Amino acid sequence: MTRNQLNDLIEQGEHTRLEFKRTLSSAHRIARTLAALANTSGGTLLIGVSDSGKIVGVASEFREMQKVEEATDRLVDPALSISYQTMAPDGRLVLVITIPESDDKPHYVMDESGKRTIYVRAKDKSVPTSKLIITPQMADRELLKSPMARTLIQYLRKNEFITSDKFGKLINISDYRAGKLLRQLAERGLLILIDKPRPVRYALKLAE
Repeated sequence: MTRNQLNDLIEQGEHTRLEFKRTLSSAHRIARTLAALANTSGGTLLIGVSDSGKIVGVASEFREMQKVEEATDRLVDPALSISYQTMAPDGRLVLVITIPESDDKPHYVMDESGKRTIYVRAKDKSVPTSKLIITPQMADRELLKSPMARTLIQYLRKNEFITSDKFGKLINISDYRAGKLLRQLAERGLLILIDKPRPVRYALKLAE
C-alpha cells in the first residue's frame, strides 16, 4: 500500500469494511473486530489511526501484533488468517491489517469467561448475533435492481439496522411478509441477520 492509498482509505471514514484503532486495548476486544470482518465482507484494520482519521502512530509494532496474534490464534475459533504491513507516514508507525472474508465462517469469539459468540459488521460497528446465514455467492444484480431492494438499501445506508416491522411500514406490507423478505435477502447475501439483543434486525452486508 502506498501513502496515497492509505490517505484515500482514511478519507473514506470507518464503515462496514474499515476500522480505525489508535492502539489496541486488549486481545479480547480486537478479536471481535477481526472476527466480525471475516464473518461479513472482509476488510481492513488500521492501527495507529484515531477515530477521526488522524494518523497518530503506535509506539510498538511488536506489542500491537502480539495482541492481534493472540486474538487470531487463541480467541477466535476457527483461527483467522490475516496479513499485515507496516507504514511510517511522517515517521508515525501505522499497521495495516487485511482480513479477507472467510471461507471457514462462522468464526466464534471467546470472551474472558470462555463464552463463544459470533460477531458481524453493521456499518462501522462489530455486533453480536447467535447465527450466521452462510451464502454461497453474492446477491445477484437483478435482485439489487428491484424497487424493494433499492428502497431497503437506501434506508440502510442511512441507518444501522432495520426490523421487519419497520421494513413493512417502509414498503407498505405486513410484518410477516416483510420478515420473510428480509430473511430471503439475508439468504441471498445482501443482508446480515442480527438477533442479539432482540428484536431480530438486519444490516446491509455489502455497503460502505
